[in-house]
Amino acid sequence: MTDVTEILARIDQGDTDAAERLLPLVYEELRRLAAQKMAGERPDHTLQATALVHEAYARLVGSASNPGWRDRGHFFLAAADAMRKILIESARRRQSLKRGGDRQRVPLDSLVLGPEFPVDDILDLDAALERFEQEDPEAAQLVRLRLFAGLSVEEAAQSLGIATRSAYRDWSFAQAWLFRALRGGES
Repeated sequence: MTDVTEILARIDQGDTDAAERLLPLVYEELRRLAAQKMAGERPDHTLQATALVHEAYARLVGSASNPGWRDRGHFFLAAADAMRKILIESARRRQSLKRGGDRQRVPLDSLVLGPEFPVDDILDLDAALERFEQEDPEAAQLVRLRLFAGLSVEEAAQSLGIATRSAYRDWSFAQAWLFRALRGGES
């Protein structure tokens, strides 16, 4: 049995000092593994290989659950998987922020178009609304009545001569479509 396998068995048995003896034995291999994982990432990635090693090691050895590693290979498979999960979590956080995850969602219902409303936002909304009109002219009319005339869904439905239920359905569809269009998604 190798030193690493022996230490893993001690960790499995609950020896807390064994975890401290493990890191120096596996650090260089973990660092190489982390460098390989990071090689596929973008150059300006905020997570460095050393931080990836330490985060993965903390998850592996510092968790309350006892993983019961069979041997050195099993430990390194678990380490590779921990690093993969850390990189995925990082990518999801970055993607969430990229897609407006740090912004407060404001429903179109609460949108008030007045003199204080930013001109660029009005221009973007108008351009999106023109594209939306190509897809659903009736729903676009409803949006115009709601946003620019300040009518309720019921009042807009009455003005257009459509059922209130249809107006609510059109309004929901229009909100989703415009939200996606204004956030840069495909419409």
